Amino acid sequence: MSQTNAHVIVVGNEKGGSGKSTTALHLAIYLLHQGYRVGTVDVDSRQQTLTRYVRNRRETARSAGRDIPLPSHLHVPTAWGDSISENQQAERNVFDRSLADMRESVDFIVIDTPGFDSNLARTAHAMADTLVTPLNESMIDLDVLARIDDQSGEPIQTSPYSRTVQKARAERLARTGTGIDWVLVRNRISHLNSRNAEQVQTTIEKVAASLGCRVAEGIAERVIFRSLFTQGMTVFDPLDADLLGSTPSMSHVNARLEYRSLVSALRLPVKLPVPRADNEGEGSARASA
Repeated sequence: MSQTNAHVIVVGNEKGGSGKSTTALHLAIYLLHQGYRVGTVDVDSRQQTLTRYVRNRRETARSAGRDIPLPSHLHVPTAWGDSISENQQAERNVFDRSLADMRESVDFIVIDTPGFDSNLARTAHAMADTLVTPLNESMIDLDVLARIDDQSGEPIQTSPYSRTVQKARAERLARTGTGIDWVLVRNRISHLNSRNAEQVQTTIEKVAASLGCRVAEGIAERVIFRSLFTQGMTVFDPLDADLLGSTPSMSHVNARLEYRSLVSALRLPVKLPVPRADNEGEGSARASA
């Protein structure tokens, strides 16, 4: 892959708690294990969940002496000057410079966005080649995409977030001639079949058709994701009893298969696995008005 054509994956959803940061790191680590050079960017200045995840991973590598791949990580903070317009321009300038610099050294860039509307989130969405939107398996959580008719289950009005994405897609198409591949991912899926789950799946497919995006197989609700966060590890890493505190189970294997299926569904521009080259580094871009 050309150094100037790094593929940008944005993980976005204006609802908090949808699993964006977990998804972002798993995608990044999968690509690292395939031998690609990967950069991660956190534009969520409030939570900084992805930044903490990467720091936990770096600490595990140091303290446990583990040879695990590390992404080049960057956190882009919010500007806090008196002028909103100047703050927004400063943020865009820092973001654009940071992304341009990162494109020089990586093949993929994975960007984690906040669970609310912000200038940086909109800026990041506009840069996406692939947009991944995790959705909890709940009718309530679907309102981030559209207003749903209670009786028919049909989408009757697009949400502010969907309109933001559609604007970004239109602007990118006009600017570059290429669109943004938008993929909805059901997250925290229940292990039990239920009428609610079937309704959610049917409704997501209807919403996807109305928005012109795709639906990918999702990730089940698993305790392992919460336990791995504190160590910065993923299901793609070698897991053992020393790390987990217990023997790896079928849940770990199934979680890995689910994420591999998700990566396949994203149709990323990946080739056959290549030898891994570590690309370690963590920085923080500073924006000022």
